[in-house]
Amino acid sequence: MKLLHIDSSVLGPHSVSRQVSAAVVDRLRQATPSLDVVYRDLTQTPLAHLSGSHLAAAQGAPAPAELAPDLAASAAVLNEFLDADIVVIGAPMYNFTIPSQLKAWIDRVLVAGKTFKYGENGPQGLAGAKRVIVAISRGGYYGADTPAAALEHLESYLRGVLGFMGIQNPEFIIADGIKVGPDHREKSLAGALQAANGLQAA
Repeated sequence: MKLLHIDSSVLGPHSVSRQVSAAVVDRLRQATPSLDVVYRDLTQTPLAHLSGSHLAAAQGAPAPAELAPDLAASAAVLNEFLDADIVVIGAPMYNFTIPSQLKAWIDRVLVAGKTFKYGENGPQGLAGAKRVIVAISRGGYYGADTPAAALEHLESYLRGVLGFMGIQNPEFIIADGIKVGPDHREKSLAGALQAANGLQAA
């Protein structure tokens, strides 16, 4: 069984989402010692954002030579995703949505004919067999019953993207209010780590 671990926070060891995503992977490794884990840090090895040249190459147009390394990176991250049985994503909220590094990764795995297809009845996801666990950290409180709920474009966006690929029941572990104050951060992180340690085995 293969697990793909993705981190996207720019904060390194100070990141809450990284701590929680690592705890998720540790929990699944303990439960399944034979788990094959591939790790990708999107801040250490960032992907370029899509350009007209990328889209032209995807449609079969000749790619300029300088684009070759990036196209190879695209193929690598797509294959990592396709090969994974479990995907763990560390996703902090930046300005009410996902980090741009994570968006660049999504743009490389949300590929027609690979993770979804269009049919007579509309789009159909092709990655529905995967288990996806997302570790979210947010500076404030963005739950459905909060005043800032309308600004929540992290969890809602990821649910939409994953659902489009056929992943209908992603698991979310959320650490909210980490910028409200030290006590809030400590309590929220502890709760998220406890949730990670209580996950079902792979």
